[in-house]
Amino acid sequence: MKTILMKKLVFFSALFCVVGVAQAQVTVSGTVSDAVGPLPGANIVVKGTTNGTQTDFDGNYTLSGVAEDAVLVFSYIGFKNYEVAVDGRSTINVTLQEDAQALDEVVVVGYGTQKRSDVTGAVSTVSSKSLQEAPVTNPEQALAGRAAGVNVSTNSGRPGGNTNVRIRGNNSINASNGPLYVVDGVIGAGPINYLNPNDIESMEVLKDASATAIYGARGANGVIIITTKRGGKDGGRVTYNTFISVGELANKLDVLNADEFLQVEMNSYNNAQKYDPEGWNEGKYENPMEYRNDPRLFDENGNPLYDTDWQDEAMRTAITQNHNLSFTGGNEKNSYGVFLNYADQEGVIKESYLKRYSGRFVMDSQVKDWLKVSGGITFNHIEENRVDGSVGGLTPLRMIVETLPIIPVKYEDGAWGTNADYPNMEGGENPVNLLKNRKNIHKTQSVLGDVSAAISLAEGLELKTSLGMNIQNIQENWYSGKDLRQLSADYDGEAWAQNTRTNYWQFENYLTYTKAFNENHSLTAMAGLGWQQYDYFRSRAGTRGFTDDFYEWNNLEVGANPTTPQSETYKWAMNSYFARVNYTLMNKYLFTVTGRLDGSSKFGQDQKRAFFPSAAFAWKISEEDFLKDSHVLSNLKFRTSFGETGNSEIGVYQSLASMSSNTAILGGDRASGVGIGTLSNPDLKWEKTAQFDAGLEFGFFDDRIKLETDFYYKKTTDMLLDAPVPTSSGYSSIYTNIGSMENKGFEITLNTRNIETENFMWTTSFNISVNKNEILALGEADDDIFPGPWFLSNTNVLRVGESVGSFYGLVREGTWGANEAEQAAQYGALPGDIKHTDMNNDGQINDADRVILGNGYADGFGSLYNTFRYKNLDLTLDLQFMYGNDILNLSRHSGEDRTGQANSYATVLNGWTPENQNTMIAENRPSNSYYTSTVDSRMVEDGSFIRGRNLILGYNFPADVLDKFKLGQLRVYASLQNFFLITDYSGYDPEVTTYGDAFAQGITFFDYPKPRTYTLGINVSF
Repeated sequence: MKTILMKKLVFFSALFCVVGVAQAQVTVSGTVSDAVGPLPGANIVVKGTTNGTQTDFDGNYTLSGVAEDAVLVFSYIGFKNYEVAVDGRSTINVTLQEDAQALDEVVVVGYGTQKRSDVTGAVSTVSSKSLQEAPVTNPEQALAGRAAGVNVSTNSGRPGGNTNVRIRGNNSINASNGPLYVVDGVIGAGPINYLNPNDIESMEVLKDASATAIYGARGANGVIIITTKRGGKDGGRVTYNTFISVGELANKLDVLNADEFLQVEMNSYNNAQKYDPEGWNEGKYENPMEYRNDPRLFDENGNPLYDTDWQDEAMRTAITQNHNLSFTGGNEKNSYGVFLNYADQEGVIKESYLKRYSGRFVMDSQVKDWLKVSGGITFNHIEENRVDGSVGGLTPLRMIVETLPIIPVKYEDGAWGTNADYPNMEGGENPVNLLKNRKNIHKTQSVLGDVSAAISLAEGLELKTSLGMNIQNIQENWYSGKDLRQLSADYDGEAWAQNTRTNYWQFENYLTYTKAFNENHSLTAMAGLGWQQYDYFRSRAGTRGFTDDFYEWNNLEVGANPTTPQSETYKWAMNSYFARVNYTLMNKYLFTVTGRLDGSSKFGQDQKRAFFPSAAFAWKISEEDFLKDSHVLSNLKFRTSFGETGNSEIGVYQSLASMSSNTAILGGDRASGVGIGTLSNPDLKWEKTAQFDAGLEFGFFDDRIKLETDFYYKKTTDMLLDAPVPTSSGYSSIYTNIGSMENKGFEITLNTRNIETENFMWTTSFNISVNKNEILALGEADDDIFPGPWFLSNTNVLRVGESVGSFYGLVREGTWGANEAEQAAQYGALPGDIKHTDMNNDGQINDADRVILGNGYADGFGSLYNTFRYKNLDLTLDLQFMYGNDILNLSRHSGEDRTGQANSYATVLNGWTPENQNTMIAENRPSNSYYTSTVDSRMVEDGSFIRGRNLILGYNFPADVLDKFKLGQLRVYASLQNFFLITDYSGYDPEVTTYGDAFAQGITFFDYPKPRTYTLGINVSF
């Protein structure tokens, strides 16, 4: 009986399975619209499955394999989700309703979110779509031009770039001027070059004191809040995005070819007698015709065998590939996301590269109705070879210009060509040799993690507690070959290995209370406390004296001459209490009050704590009765704020007396000693920046035209400087608060929807920012400060009444003419020599004649975006501009001042001659023939430019194709970056600096060129 019963159960179970499988399925099609018309790109998914599609440009969709009793979910950004039972139908048309809450964009602010319409501070938002339009590996580059007031200078074309981010100018001299980065709540997670741009959901840039004061002591330079992508809530999804790029040199420098070099060398020799008759008579100079007989370089008639273009030889077509793979899934209560990335970027300079491997896992879980837990962890590994280091030395970038064109890369016997093969030349090895045999490998491993719990304590009252950490291990390995002339050959090669480890953690807890009392009153109050700690350790070991180049840095003990080992460690900690109250009256009048009390271990015994308050007010004028029903003005909002923020980004232990070690030779032996190195200052306190901001937001014709303007004024006081002390103390200076500085400017952002039809759309976005910086005080005497870099002389100056970044040097009027011989002689010069202005008319040219020559920071900058969409095709045009900035092109020092001893820029062909006296270039002669070489106005160039930054053409495949291949999205695109550049600058690119000094923007000495890049990419999801 039991056997018969079991057989029946098996039979009916099988029957039900067959019926289930054979259940009728239909193909559903239709149109998705809103109140205006069709909605292209709307999502349709079978509820509880991954079977879905999107509407085409006309709002039409087709979805096959749908069970007769299924439920379809229709969704679109800014509209309420809509669920429809199929009930066997094959045609379902849907009209979606606008979601007022969704349409009001949510903005991430410190420790919370706000509706865009309720924000009282100056906050700019950059979406993931905007960030991913530019195929780059550094998210700071993707930020460039996206937000008014944010100047992102991409100062190098090397892989990964060398970016400099400033929000509303510079605020400090000795503390940091870079913004504070907050990544998924982890404070101070910058610089963010290690992040994968594809992982970023949005960036919020907090600019005024109302927005930044919640970060108190670390918010003076603005705050960039980065929110990364989270898991899915509508079933599982697999997404794969990839692109491949080809980069090439965008423009070449004009240097001498072989014949021109030989002619300039002969000119220099012939003119040496005029400028150095004594050295000439002593036989100091040798006739080049007497040694142009090397059969490796010249034929029997003395003609060069080679005419090497070193830019072609040292550069290449660079290939970049980038792959992003993500898995997301979940539902309304639990979601997860796994994000993987591999990037391999070649530089246009040979041997330079960047490789990144990254993985990220995130989860969000509504464990209980009253408890939500979230967390994420990101791991990044970056490896790069930086070939543009050692500024000022005989780097590959310098030798691209200075290596002789008559020299080959290699001779037939395989030996490297070098300037040393031709007599009386200076300089190092050829750049290809340097690139092959000199390495600077940086490896960075970082772990960024956060975990948080949000506990609902009562209606409207939530407690959030979070723990974040950021750990970085940086390994830098260096090797310079044993045969590299004038670099490491003198000590048979050099190697060193340096390891740096940084650990940061934070623990924060805060309560948020939200309450709407009635239709006219709403309140959001937040209060919390937190702790932060950072520790740093660095060690370095090196050696010299290798028998061959095999081991490089991998076996330092084989070096015969170890160098002195180094190590360094420090730590700092902070404790903070913060609060913010947002009050809205009648949905028209918005008030925000913020305060933060910070305590830091970096400051003096009695100055470790400081309070940073701010207040803001906004008025939604368009909500007033006299404007509420306007058909022209859809939005008008006035906002203003005032507050103080701080800058704690200084070195540790500055308030304490520090110890320093010294060595001396006693009795033939080295002896070491320790003593007081710097004076203590128990009164050392925070720099404070007070900022006033006033802004207007306009919306016209249902926000088809949106205009936002801001005016701001910032003043930094208690600026930290090294102040002189009486020499009787035994010390020269003490670190103290004695300076001040101001920034003032305005920002304009304009967004328009120019054309909106069924098949065609054209939108425009334009922004411009203007900032003026002025130093107000530099101590009691207001003496000039020379912050560096130092090159031949002081290159820039900090002076009261002037802006930071001011170039400093002599004024070159031109050259002395033949009719000015008597006047030139008063200055020890001859006709053909460089003529500098005697500013104080004392009959001599010296440091007293140096003046401010220009400034590396722009008066204004901005961008212009145009996006066109025709059916499934889209085209984006991205232009960037900057004006009022100067370039101090120090490359001209050796590029024009070494005639006949190294290769030169072609400008030396315009050198002074009796027939060509109206020129800025001195008469060709060897540099040791009393050639004047110094920083002067000849090196200053206008750096203004207009750049075609990006041109993108994309195609989104229609719904029928997606259905056929079971895809959620399929997009292909092509882009062209840096496709034109309009500038008067003579170098590779006017957006440049090669120095790490705080105010060295625009100062360059042989920089890494930016490539022109061609890209093909594909985005697909399942």
